[in-house]
Amino acid sequence: MIRTIIIDDEQHCIDRVKELMDRHQNMVLIGEFTTVESGIMGLKNLQPDVLFLDVQINEQTGFDVLKAIEAHPFEVIFTTAFDFYAVQAFKFSAIDYLLKPVDADDFNMAIDKVTDKLATKDFSKKVNHLLSNIIKPDIHKKISVPTFEGFEFLEVADIVRCQSDVNYTNIFTKNGQKLLVSKTLKSFEELLTDCNFYRVHNSHLINLEYIKKYTKGKGGYVTLKDDTVIEVSMRRKEGFLMRIN
Repeated sequence: MIRTIIIDDEQHCIDRVKELMDRHQNMVLIGEFTTVESGIMGLKNLQPDVLFLDVQINEQTGFDVLKAIEAHPFEVIFTTAFDFYAVQAFKFSAIDYLLKPVDADDFNMAIDKVTDKLATKDFSKKVNHLLSNIIKPDIHKKISVPTFEGFEFLEVADIVRCQSDVNYTNIFTKNGQKLLVSKTLKSFEELLTDCNFYRVHNSHLINLEYIKKYTKGKGGYVTLKDDTVIEVSMRRKEGFLMRIN
């Protein structure tokens, strides 16, 4: 059984999560708490497998709960009404979250994911990156990428380019590292566009900070600082030129 705790200051939100949990026979609720202090004690005493954690808890936050726990041997699913920019921080850190009001399908997908991840004990590192990403400008954030060995944590500013490989993506960094990541290029485009990245071609997403020169043509070509030459597609040329100008 998956032993679960809920920490949320709104009873109707607790009731919604409990209602959705009741549909999963492999889950059992072992505690519910409405304050940061009681939630911290509950975590220490009950040691759950999964924690449903509200982001805003009265005048405090769910991050205050996590900071008070030295290690995180449990998986966390945040419940949040946060705006786009905060949600982006969760995506960067590869941490699961549910937007309020919690949708049943989203809940089921989160449970499927967290069940698969219960054997992976790297949540503490993800939490540290999440807390860091919340306060950092986009270019200084770290991104968590799933590789075949587990998770790799990269400085966004160190990524030179991303190249599509069907349903995978090759990430190239400024120190010459190449990582094959089990996510599509489109997912990285959505994540990194606001961090000064631009998709110049169906197969290439580049960090605009690493452009050395642009050569004119139908679409033209970009030469990066590592001397990689990448074609710019005709349909993306106008948007690209606007970005670099």
